[in-house]
Amino acid sequence: MTEAKTELREQFLDAFAGADFPVESQMDLVPALPDGPATRFEAGEVSFTAMELATKLAGEQEFPYDSVEALVDDVMAAVEANGLI
Repeated sequence: MTEAKTELREQFLDAFAGADFPVESQMDLVPALPDGPATRFEAGEVSFTAMELATKLAGEQEFPYDSVEALVDDVMAAVEANGLI
């Protein structure tokens, strides 16, 4: 895994770990984010807010998620598949 991917994965794990799992939708994740939808994820030359990420990945995730690891696995796969990293 490239350094940027590793860094993003760690940021996602940290940001979403405080969610009340299972999560049923993207909106269930908002309270866990330190700056809500304005929470920024940055790694290398990649930078986007949680809101931008949610918009770009709409329909890519398969809710509900029972764990932060399962959620982040899908987010990372969608980030890569959509060319965001």
